[in-house]
Amino acid sequence: MDERDEREQVPVGPPDGATAAAEAGTAHGARAAEASGTDHAGTAAPDDGSDHDTRFFGQPWALAHIFGVEMWERFSFYGMQVVMTFYLYFSVSEGGLGLPQPTALGIIGAYGGTVYLCTILGAWLADRLLGSERVLFYSAIVIMAGHVALAALPGFAGVGVGLVLVALGSGGLKANATSVIGTLYSAKDPRRDAGFSLFYLGINLGAFFGPIITGAVRDIAGFHWAFLVAAIGMGLGLLQYSFGRKSLPPQSRVIPNPLPKKRYPVVIGVAIAGLAALAVLVLTGVVNADNLSASVAIVTVVAAVAYFAVILTSRLISADERSRVFGFIPLFITSTAFWSLYQQQFTVVPVYSESKLDRTFFGWTMPPEWVQSINPVFIIVLSGVFAAIWTKLGDRQPSTPVKFGVGTILMGCAFLLFLPFAGGGANSTPLLAMVGILFVFTVAELLVSPIGLSVTTKLAPDKFHTQMVALFFLSVALGTSVSGIVAGFYDQENEVPYFTILGGLAIVVGAGLLVSVKPVLKLMRGVR
Repeated sequence: MDERDEREQVPVGPPDGATAAAEAGTAHGARAAEASGTDHAGTAAPDDGSDHDTRFFGQPWALAHIFGVEMWERFSFYGMQVVMTFYLYFSVSEGGLGLPQPTALGIIGAYGGTVYLCTILGAWLADRLLGSERVLFYSAIVIMAGHVALAALPGFAGVGVGLVLVALGSGGLKANATSVIGTLYSAKDPRRDAGFSLFYLGINLGAFFGPIITGAVRDIAGFHWAFLVAAIGMGLGLLQYSFGRKSLPPQSRVIPNPLPKKRYPVVIGVAIAGLAALAVLVLTGVVNADNLSASVAIVTVVAAVAYFAVILTSRLISADERSRVFGFIPLFITSTAFWSLYQQQFTVVPVYSESKLDRTFFGWTMPPEWVQSINPVFIIVLSGVFAAIWTKLGDRQPSTPVKFGVGTILMGCAFLLFLPFAGGGANSTPLLAMVGILFVFTVAELLVSPIGLSVTTKLAPDKFHTQMVALFFLSVALGTSVSGIVAGFYDQENEVPYFTILGGLAIVVGAGLLVSVKPVLKLMRGVR
């Protein structure tokens, strides 16, 4: 089997950017991507390929179009997601669908996990068929269609069609936005980090305003009007990008590893077989609303095991590279544990905010969706602080396993912080307490999420950069689907066991990694 054939055993691209720019760029791309905090190894344009335009806050004007579509996509995504949680389990008289709360939270967890699974599909489409820019554009259209379906179609039909389309589109857009931005800069362009920081600001601006506006609309006019607002937001982003996409560089449209036409029938056959199998499982009741999160988790575990097996058994990697992949396994497990708690921001936290949180100010009650806008504010403020700390410490900063361990322990502590308020009635938890808990959520996130993206590219074998990044996103997908599974055990009348057990388990996992730092670092062979 030649080198190309073996690489195609796992035919995906990086879950936050296809390799188009990497093929057109240089070997410096991976290091530049790590420095920028992105999860894409090698998205740089050629050294002389920077867009030297400075009209967008000193950055290329083309960045404004990607900034806009990503900001509005995050506006619609987060604005819809928390409203959807309430829509699923609120009673019919309240405008909801009246699902049992565990089933509703399981659907949200499965949906979130599917978004991250779909990043792999989006990256593969970019690497093999369409190029990053086209996948980004088509994904935005699919997202728009999903939000329109949620707004226009009544009942479970709207939920089914809408969530599937939004998950597919969000995965594709998430998979390629970073890659397209990378094509605006050469590897040595000093504006690169600032450009990615500006892009990150757009993400969090959308995440901040989405729940506020859709939550207010839901409170005043109802669920479908809130879904319509999300659709309008995505429409604005798509409109802006449609006019601006022509200004993007040619590298953004490169297909780095085109799929041979003779293999089209095989791919089409596999896709049809997969869809048929899924249809059979759904129609026969094997996969249903009650076990949807578990089904996504099983698929994710199978995919992760396959990735690890293909990489570790490959003849294309050296002994040091194989050791580093083994060193990534404890980080994968810890990441899964972290995300299984963190992603409950979209399952248990909304339920808690709606039922237990005191949201009343001078006779006015704040919509519970607004709680979701607290985290983006902390992210905007603290991401710069953490970047400055790591820069200041340099080689003296804690190693990646230490950061992962501490972040997961903090995540467990955040759950334990709910205990003083456990057993309280309606409006018994002060809003300030929730702000403090979400602050701990954010600190924990900043010790795991960007660090994980960076270390993944460092540990990746030369021949499997994209597959290793896919593995990190699979840990997020698995953790998110698990968050939907465990949320089904949340009982508002008996909260102590829930928060104690999950918080304690996260602390144990994090402490286990801290105890294992030396052997893990030994496996990582010089990577910290």
